[in-house]
Amino acid sequence: MKIYTIKDIAQKAGVSVTTVSRVLNKRPDVNPATREKVERVMAECHFTGNANARGLKQSDGTTVAIILRGRENPFLNTLAEAVLRYTHGLEASFLVEYVDERADEFQTAVRLSHEKRVSGCIFLGGRIDERAHVLQHIDMPMVFATISAENADLPKAGSVFIDNRTMGRRAMQTLIDAGHEKIAIFGGDHQGVDGFAQRYLGAMEALEAAGIPFDEERYVDTRFSLRGAYDTARGFFAMKPDTTAVFAMSDTVAMGVIRALQDTGRRVPEDVSVVGYDGIEMGKYFIPRLTTVVQPIDDIARESVAMLMDMIEQGAEPRHITVDAELIIRESVGSAG
Repeated sequence: MKIYTIKDIAQKAGVSVTTVSRVLNKRPDVNPATREKVERVMAECHFTGNANARGLKQSDGTTVAIILRGRENPFLNTLAEAVLRYTHGLEASFLVEYVDERADEFQTAVRLSHEKRVSGCIFLGGRIDERAHVLQHIDMPMVFATISAENADLPKAGSVFIDNRTMGRRAMQTLIDAGHEKIAIFGGDHQGVDGFAQRYLGAMEALEAAGIPFDEERYVDTRFSLRGAYDTARGFFAMKPDTTAVFAMSDTVAMGVIRALQDTGRRVPEDVSVVGYDGIEMGKYFIPRLTTVVQPIDDIARESVAMLMDMIEQGAEPRHITVDAELIIRESVGSAG
């Protein structure tokens, strides 16, 4: 009887040797359908792998840092929990480091590489700008979850993200289709190439295509917390009371804006429509239920962990993976008066 190797199994299943290895080691970062296919091929070939050889690979003290930028962001906290679920059963140990949204997550990574000897890093909520150059001096695989690192000068960086430009355009188009023209955008710094900048560019494309000029005074740089968005929205609507719609670049910001509108006597969506971004669970039950762009948390978490571990364990090259997002229409958008 033919004795099959792991390469034979990979070829028959149409997957990589790394994927077969993950299945053999019962790694959680394998798509269920792929796992089933590989296990079926192994059963057909009576392949069990070499348990003794696998047992020789012991933990080498590998530590991975998960750096979350934005302590009060429910979306990122949920994403961090999902990432940790996909680390179960792995030999590496994982630590989570929380930093303020205005702090420098890259300096944090450098510090952890020295203090904790981390072998890799996953950035949640980071933004790639001139600060990122410090990462060029540390030889450490890293993955940016939710933003693209494809054009960053970081040879060790991969990324998993949605098409923020397309989804920003779709979010703005939802408000335009409802007849709104005096639209505000609540977000972070929209300069550069990160997710916020891409959402902004997409929104501008929708406005330009509709022939609607954008008043830059309606772009609001806010903290991504309920209190920060609430305070900022109260000040903004005191100055721009004719605004009829808001595109908020996170659901947390959208909820803070809605609360401020209600506390100042404006109804949502009758007086002001609001679109959020991220798709956090709370948005389904908020009053009104939030129209939002839903990011696939499970897909982002699974792909981020799988990519980083392949880079650490197999010396794989970083990749840049786009995952699908969805715009969900709920109750927070209505027709312009």
